[in-house]
Amino acid sequence: MNQEQLAHARHTLAHLLAQAVKDQYPSAKLTLGPAVDNGFYYDIDFGNDKVSDENLKDLQKSMRKNLSKWTAFTHREVSPEEARTVFAGNEYKLELIEEIAGRGEKITLYTCGGFEDLCRGGHSENPSQEISADAFKLDHVAGAYWRGDEKNKMLTRIYGLAFSTKEELDAYITQQEEAKKRDHRKLGKELGLFVFSELVGPGLPLWTPRGTLIREALNDYVWSLRKDRGYEKVTIPHITKKELYETSGHWAKYADDLFKIHTREDHLYAMKPMNCPHHTQIFDSELRSYRDMPQRYAETTMVYRDEQSGELSGLSRVLSITQDDAHVFCREIQIEQEALAIWDIIETFYNTFGFKLQVRFSRHDPATPEKYLGGADVWKKAEDALQKLMESRNVTWIDGIGEAAFYGPKIDFISRDSIGRVLQVATIQLDFNQPKNFKLTCINEKGEKEQVVMIHAAIMGSIERFMSTLIEHLAGNFPVWLSPTQVVIVPIKDVHEEYANKVYAMLKAKNIRVKLDDGKDSMGKRIREAKNMKTPYVIVIGDKERDANVLTVETRAEKIENISPEEFVARLEKEIEERTLN
Repeated sequence: MNQEQLAHARHTLAHLLAQAVKDQYPSAKLTLGPAVDNGFYYDIDFGNDKVSDENLKDLQKSMRKNLSKWTAFTHREVSPEEARTVFAGNEYKLELIEEIAGRGEKITLYTCGGFEDLCRGGHSENPSQEISADAFKLDHVAGAYWRGDEKNKMLTRIYGLAFSTKEELDAYITQQEEAKKRDHRKLGKELGLFVFSELVGPGLPLWTPRGTLIREALNDYVWSLRKDRGYEKVTIPHITKKELYETSGHWAKYADDLFKIHTREDHLYAMKPMNCPHHTQIFDSELRSYRDMPQRYAETTMVYRDEQSGELSGLSRVLSITQDDAHVFCREIQIEQEALAIWDIIETFYNTFGFKLQVRFSRHDPATPEKYLGGADVWKKAEDALQKLMESRNVTWIDGIGEAAFYGPKIDFISRDSIGRVLQVATIQLDFNQPKNFKLTCINEKGEKEQVVMIHAAIMGSIERFMSTLIEHLAGNFPVWLSPTQVVIVPIKDVHEEYANKVYAMLKAKNIRVKLDDGKDSMGKRIREAKNMKTPYVIVIGDKERDANVLTVETRAEKIENISPEEFVARLEKEIEERTLN
C-alpha cells in the first residue's frame, strides 16, 4: 500500500471497529473514529457498560469475521433532517450534524457490510481484498474527553494498530515493546535524573544533581559551538507586559496558551512562552550600523505554556520548557552565511549522538493565509531565501506545506532514534515579520534605514524534550562525557581500600566523576548496582591489581585487564575530549 491507501485502510478499520462495538454493545453511542499515524481509534460512550483491554480480544475477533463481508462502500448525501432521524438519540452525532450543516457542507453517510456511519469518506474500495486480517490489532483502551475538552463527558477511546502487512505490524509491536523498556520516565526515575512532585504540579520536572549535570553538559556543548561562531549571551526576564506580544503578533494567536499575571495595580503581564520578542528589544535598544551586523544573541532560559493536563507527558510535554535559544539579527545579504553556520552547529551536535539528519522545508499553506502573520510577498521572500539555502547545501528535502511557524518558514531537521522512531530534532526559522512589526532596522552603506531579518535557531529546541529523546535513544547508556558518574571503584576487601583510594584520588585530580564504593555489601552487589546505574566504567580492585599496580575495568561491553592507571586515565580523557559515543 502507498500512504494514501494505508490511510484509507486505517479509516475503514475504524468503521469496522464501530460495527463490532454496536454488535456487542447495542446501546453504545459512537462519536468520532479517525485514522492516525499508526492505525486508528474510535471514541465511544458505552453508558453503563464497562469496557477495558480485556474486551478487545472479542471485538477484534468480530472485526476479522466481518471483514470478509466488507466488499464495497456505498454512500449517500442526506438532508440535515434525515441525518437527525438516522442518528436520533446520539447527541454526539447530532452535534456533528449541526456543525456540518452550519458550515453549509454536504452531509454524507457511508455504508459497508450493512453498517452505516456519518463520514466524509476516504476508505478502501474493497476492504475484504485490500486489508489483511492479520495486519491490524486492537491495542488498548484509554479515556478521552468529547472533542478534547475536559469540560465535556469522558468517553472510552479504543486504539487499533494497522499496517500494510503482518510483518510491518509485528515490527511496530516489537519497536513499542523496546520503547517501553527505554521509556525516559522509567529510566529517569531509575537513574535518579529528575522527579515530579504533586505539590509542585504536573508538567513541572525537578532536576536532581545527576540530571542537572547532564543538562548543563549538553548546554555547555551547544554554547561552545555557538561561541566559536560569534554568538554572545544575553539575559531577559521571565514575564512581560502584554503589549510586547501584541506587537509581535503572538498575543492574537496564543493568548489562551499563556500563563497570565494580574498585578495589584491591575496591570496584565504574561509568563513568557517564547524569547524572540524580548530579544528584539535588546537589538532595538540602540542604533545599529551595517558595520554592527549581524547581532547574534544566545540564551538558555525557561518559557512557560499553559498546556492541558491531559497533554502532559514526562519530559516530552511540560509546562516549563528550557530552550537553548538563539536569534540572529542580520541583513538579507547575510542570511545564507548565518543560516549555514547554524546548519553546521546542528549537524555537529546531532552527529555526536549518532543521529542522521533529513530536511523538511516547512512552508506556509497559501490556501489558509489567515493562519500566518504577514503578506504573500513577505512569505515568498522568506521561502525563496530558505530554498536557495537548501539548494546551496545540495540536500534533498521533504515538502512540508502548512508546517511553517505562523511568523515564518523554517528548515526542520528530522531523524530516527536507535529503534527507528521518527523525530523532529532542530530547526532554522526565518522571520521577516517580527522585525517589520518592531521596526527593526540598521543603517546601510547609503545612510538609509534597512529592515533587518531575524533567524530563530534552537539547537536542542527544548532541553526537556531532547533529554527524553536522548535517554530513550541511548537506553540511558550515556557516553562517558555525559555520564553523571563516569567511574565506580569497587575494592573487593578492606585490605584493598588503600590502593582503591590512591586510584580514586588520581582520577579525581583529573576531574573524572568517580565514586569509591567501599560499602559493606558484597562485591557482586556493588558491581550490579554500578551497572544498574549504567556507569560506563567499573574498576574492580583485588590482590592482583594492588600488587601489580594495574586495574581491571569492566565496561558496558567488555572486560579490560592489566591496564595501568595512567593508560586508563589517558583513555578516559580522550573519550571525554572527543565526546566519543561509546
